[in-house]
Amino acid sequence: MLNNPIVRFLIFWAVNTLSLWVADDLFEGISFATPQSLIIAGLMLGVVNTFLKPLLLILTLPLSIVTLGLFVLVINALMLLLVAWVVPGFGVAGFWSGFLVAIFVSVFSFILNSLIGYNKVRIRRIE
Repeated sequence: MLNNPIVRFLIFWAVNTLSLWVADDLFEGISFATPQSLIIAGLMLGVVNTFLKPLLLILTLPLSIVTLGLFVLVINALMLLLVAWVVPGFGVAGFWSGFLVAIFVSVFSFILNSLIGYNKVRIRRIE
């Protein structure tokens, strides 16, 4: 079932939207005016992370190497701020709020995708 591209897209969209919704409840620096803005932000975050983020990762590769990969966290925050700028009704209080929310969304999405079998990385119990 996960081999169908439409189903994969819908799952990816749902995971992004759920991650943003949980982040909205946990962090003060992020807000959604309506449920529609949350759904659109989930879609736009997926689109931005699919098309723009790989390009930025390649362009900033030397900086990422010098900072031992920590600059990727800044790119994640910038992607979230870009989505907040584009989507009406979605607000991020500032860079540091976006930075913390982006870290949370990345980790939470990774865990959800691993649990539903969407990631290639598997979480296994050590016995």
